[in-house]
Amino acid sequence: MSYFDIEGYRPEWLNGRHAVAAAHGRRLGALVGCRLDRVWLVWDRGADEWFADGPVLFDFGGEQVEVNHQKFSDLSITWNTVDPVGQATWSNGDDDAPYTFHLGWRHDALPELAVLEGQRLTAVELLEWAGGDVADGMVAVSFVFADERVTISNALDENALELGTPHQSYRRHPLH
Repeated sequence: MSYFDIEGYRPEWLNGRHAVAAAHGRRLGALVGCRLDRVWLVWDRGADEWFADGPVLFDFGGEQVEVNHQKFSDLSITWNTVDPVGQATWSNGDDDAPYTFHLGWRHDALPELAVLEGQRLTAVELLEWAGGDVADGMVAVSFVFADERVTISNALDENALELGTPHQSYRRHPLH
């Protein structure tokens, strides 16, 4: 069984900044200086919108990091497991079922992400939410470029993409 029928994708859920940093900190930090080729999103072709339950893929010149959130604080980071070109369009189930999604990978759907293509990564940070609410401890991944930043955070059981300076309730933890 696969996650939303994404070929090759097997999320590995972690909780907490220390667990994420121990498992992926060194490799994420090693991306600094790399050029971003593409950001791939799972696209719901029926609704013509981003399917935020699927992983967000950042391709840094052949080193692809796949970021995904679920529940309140689960974060999965995997590496080079998904081929977005090889699986152009698919359905996640029975076409007669009421909740069937017709999905595909897109790298050109959101102009605010497309402008990052070709830019070099200047920093990677793990952001830990400390807003005094149910999301405390949630970990987001933030990629910093010369003129912009994109953060993939948990939007209560799905991904959220945030551009610009992170919310003041995040504690920033740079990865070197």
